[in-house]
Amino acid sequence: MVPDYTTLIEPVKNRRTFEEVSDKLKELVFNGTLKPGQQLPSEQALARLFAVGRQSVREALRILELSGFIKTRAGTRGGAVIEGTMLSKMTGPFLDTFKFHKVSLEDCINARKAIEMSVLEFVIRSADDTDIENLRENLVRAKSRLASGNSAYEENIDFHRVLARASKNYTFCIVMESIMAVFADFKSRALDVRTEQSKKIIEGHEALVNAIAAKKKKLAIELLEKDLANAKMIVLVNSE
Repeated sequence: MVPDYTTLIEPVKNRRTFEEVSDKLKELVFNGTLKPGQQLPSEQALARLFAVGRQSVREALRILELSGFIKTRAGTRGGAVIEGTMLSKMTGPFLDTFKFHKVSLEDCINARKAIEMSVLEFVIRSADDTDIENLRENLVRAKSRLASGNSAYEENIDFHRVLARASKNYTFCIVMESIMAVFADFKSRALDVRTEQSKKIIEGHEALVNAIAAKKKKLAIELLEKDLANAKMIVLVNSE
């Protein structure tokens, strides 16, 4: 459903106009009014709605694109489209810092465990039917990947991102996205996860989802601890 921008946007009155325009559009993204995939009005239409010059709108859109809020598509049907890539843009500096300071992989693994066990506490309390469905959809993708004869490592990594989102705590999403970027990068450079290992991980994830859906907290904790121990073993063995 396309939102009615005439009711969402008011003329800018204070500060540097492009900052006001940028902040208002960010606010609409944060509160869920604007969702990934939705196209914004043209520069001319936005300028009219905000009662500012097109140059201010153009500068605001440039800032939003650099921040990962939007993506500009070329062509007659192009324009600014909401693009939820803020998290992915944050992971780059984190990964660079990880490498620059030579943080040990084991330290990262231990930090991940401490954080993800806290994430699970929130998931048990807050996960709804949609979250469970999203987790199960990840399992379907992982199984399909495995059935094609490939490792499902990327899908298994993504499972933990989906789990973080089920916590309903966006801070966890930010932290987990950064941590999982380290493991995704490590896989791209060094890790060879065998099909049998991927199958074992998927089975563990499926059992975890079932425990979460049934609100079996103790079992869910045990399953996550087992999953993280298995992931630690795979990574450390392959890093030697």
